[in-house]
Amino acid sequence: MFTFCFFILCLTFIVWTPVEGQSEVIGSTQPIIASPGDDVILPCHLDPEFNVTGLTVEWSKPDLKPDPSDRLSRVAYVHLYRHRKEDLDMKIPAYLNRTELFTDELERGNISLKIMNVTLADEGRYRCLVPKLESSAKSAIVELVVGGRHSRSALISGVVVCCILLIFGGLVGGYLFKQRSQKPNHPI
Repeated sequence: MFTFCFFILCLTFIVWTPVEGQSEVIGSTQPIIASPGDDVILPCHLDPEFNVTGLTVEWSKPDLKPDPSDRLSRVAYVHLYRHRKEDLDMKIPAYLNRTELFTDELERGNISLKIMNVTLADEGRYRCLVPKLESSAKSAIVELVVGGRHSRSALISGVVVCCILLIFGGLVGGYLFKQRSQKPNHPI
C-alpha cells in the first residue's frame, strides 16, 4: 500500500512539475479593459522564449458553443495561425479583418493577439493555445472587459453632482441653523 501511494505521489509530482527548458504559455492574470472602438492587445507569450513560427497558434473564445448546424461541431476561431500564415477558413465572421498576431515576434514566443475596433460583443474569455507545444501548459486564458466609452465620464459626473448637492445642502442647513439660533425665544 505504501509503495502504491508513493508511486501515485511521484507520478503526480512528475505530471505537475514543469520540465526545465520546456516553454509554457503565459497569459495575463489581470483582465484587459477596453472601450468600444479601441484597439486592444491580449497578451500571451511563451516562457522561456520559444520560436513558434512553424507551429499552429489558436485564439478562441472557450465559452462559445459550436454552431448547431455544423454536423462536425467544429470550433470557430477568433484567430488561427498555421502553415506560417493566418487561416481564414475557420474564423468567426465578426473578427474578419480585425485581428492580427505580431508575426515578426513569433520567433521570440510572443503570441499576443491584437483586436482592432473592439465591440461590446468582444467581451469575454479568450484562450491562446499552441496545440503541438511539448509542455504541460499549452494554453492560457485572457479576459477582455469592454465598457461603454462614456461609463467613466458618467461615473465622474455623478460623483461631482453628489458633491455639489452635499455642499449646497450643508450651506442651506448651516444657514437655517444660524437663523434659528439667532432668533430670541419670546414667550407668547
